[in-house]
Amino acid sequence: MSKYDFTLRFTLPTAETDMDDVADRLYGGGCDDAFIGIGHPGSIALDFTRESTSARAAVMSAIGDVSASIPGAVLIEVSPDLVGITDVADMVGRSRQNVRQLMVTCRGSVPAPVHGGKQALWHLATVLNWLVREKQYRIGDDLLDLAATNMQINLAMDSLRADSDIEDDLRVLFA
Repeated sequence: MSKYDFTLRFTLPTAETDMDDVADRLYGGGCDDAFIGIGHPGSIALDFTRESTSARAAVMSAIGDVSASIPGAVLIEVSPDLVGITDVADMVGRSRQNVRQLMVTCRGSVPAPVHGGKQALWHLATVLNWLVREKQYRIGDDLLDLAATNMQINLAMDSLRADSDIEDDLRVLFA
């Protein structure tokens, strides 16, 4: 059994206005291994440290516990997933400058960001796998498993919100 640290962000049904009641139901519904944040009206964030046999089992059981405790809550994001250079550096114990330099000098093999611009963002799993494969970084299997799980859950949630006709068109274009 391993411990997995991750965050789930949900929007709440509009009828959910008593945040003390929401917190009580979450703690009673199996989320007693999470800190609950209620900073934005209509949403919650839960920072879990969950023990399980795999990252997938940990994250999926937490999503199930929240969904059962707060019917109608909608999963927005599982993290860590989308990260910038500073996030990656913190996770692998290197300086931001070191990670940035690696990305600049290895431009041809660096994973493409999912968002470019002033603050580029990558899926954590793709960057960690690149660091292991190309730079022989030692990264724990639990973190690699969690990053891959979170990326797949977020992609699946995005897919549920996608227009199926556009998905079909893209499949034809990229087949």
